[in-house]
Amino acid sequence: MTRPQANALLVDGVQADVRDSAEVLSLLERQFDAALRHQTAELTSLAGLLAPLLDAMDARRQQRVSLVRALLGEEATMAQFIATLIEPAQGALAAAWADLEHTVQACKAASTRNGSLLAEQYTVMQRVLHGEEGIYAPR
Repeated sequence: MTRPQANALLVDGVQADVRDSAEVLSLLERQFDAALRHQTAELTSLAGLLAPLLDAMDARRQQRVSLVRALLGEEATMAQFIATLIEPAQGALAAAWADLEHTVQACKAASTRNGSLLAEQYTVMQRVLHGEEGIYAPR
């Protein structure tokens, strides 16, 4: 693969990840809403939508790591790759990369929030099923 081909693949992959991460964040917000409303069918449907998006993003991440390392060495980072580009490509990719990092952090926070909610709901249901008294009393 030539350097221009690798560059194009990296840029396209980051842009696809920006798009997909925004979709993941939207689905995570829907997941939270469905969990609040105990909508099991919706939660199942959302899991089916999230899984392929996350798989595609992970495959592009692995490809990105491999390409950057092949181009710049084993310890190379995306920031180092971006620095090798000339303007306007450098600025565009840097902005897309920053957007991606921001959205991924928001996705991680939403996923943690959703997991905590689901775990708490499970705990409450276990307490209900086992006949514990004062389940809804403040702790």
